[in-house]
Amino acid sequence: MAASAAAAKTVQKFSKEEIIQVYREMHLIRRFEERMAQLYQQGKIGGFCHLYIGQEAVAVAAEHAIAKDDYMITSYRDHGHVLVRGADPEKIAAELVAKEGGIAKAKGGSMHLFDIEHNFYGGHGIVGGQIPVGTGMAFASKYRGDGRVTVCFFGEAAMNQGTFHESLNMASLWGLPIIYVCENNRYGMGTALERASAVKELSKRTAGAYHIEGVAADGMDFFAMHKCFSDAVERARKESRPTFIDAQTYRFRGHSMSDPVHSHYRTKEEVKDMQKRDPIKIVLQYIDDNLLASQSEIDNLTEKIDEEINESIARALNQPDPKAETLYDDVYVE
Repeated sequence: MAASAAAAKTVQKFSKEEIIQVYREMHLIRRFEERMAQLYQQGKIGGFCHLYIGQEAVAVAAEHAIAKDDYMITSYRDHGHVLVRGADPEKIAAELVAKEGGIAKAKGGSMHLFDIEHNFYGGHGIVGGQIPVGTGMAFASKYRGDGRVTVCFFGEAAMNQGTFHESLNMASLWGLPIIYVCENNRYGMGTALERASAVKELSKRTAGAYHIEGVAADGMDFFAMHKCFSDAVERARKESRPTFIDAQTYRFRGHSMSDPVHSHYRTKEEVKDMQKRDPIKIVLQYIDDNLLASQSEIDNLTEKIDEEINESIARALNQPDPKAETLYDDVYVE
């Protein structure tokens, strides 16, 4: 199978209800993360906190292409994925500020969010650690014949891990229904892609080495991403074949909250230039071009989302701290 040279540009027509929901989810992720950044700066969030701001189009497009009972698994940059799966923002906020009602009972924190009810399996802190787990989930689906597809997200730096290569070899050899999604935001922490990868066209690595369909897509564009995901889901369900997607995106914030927005590895001008293609602006332009909603409708919706997030966070902050005697609960499952 040959790697596609560029993203498919075919734009599927969306109804007003569908595209308004897309905007709602993207803005909900953006606003939630902006508030988490504020809480982190106020000292209310401990440990690491990796924001997804700028990459919203990727997770939202995936959610609109898969079914609710399909599986999703990702890395530590996981707030956007679990929210778009349908998790309660209050539970996610409570987890980050270490309250009793956190989605992982305050034991996971920002990097280890889980929501089994919505078929979201983490939130993994080790770079690339979720790739063999996701491959195993896809193997289980094929073994059981349940028709489910697994979407496995990771950053471009994880592609240099050994388990990435072992997983893709097995997925191709055994014909597993999985979509590997590299959220290629150009930097593994502060190391640029061209300094870490001998092959810059990432989709060609998988096509040539593992006989897996590799597609490069504009990760800032929800519509381009949705086309890629839709094709990959069909390939997984009908042919039980894996797909690799190079989602070429960009994070507007630093690698984590301890990392400045641009630091020494990229310039302010580069960040500002990429913000011209803010994925939320692209969706709003589509809404405007197709006369799907007036500015006042968008403003009202935005205000409601902001209120929802603020109220969820206020409730989370008022929750009790977890009890010390529950520290070792849920460590093992009998």
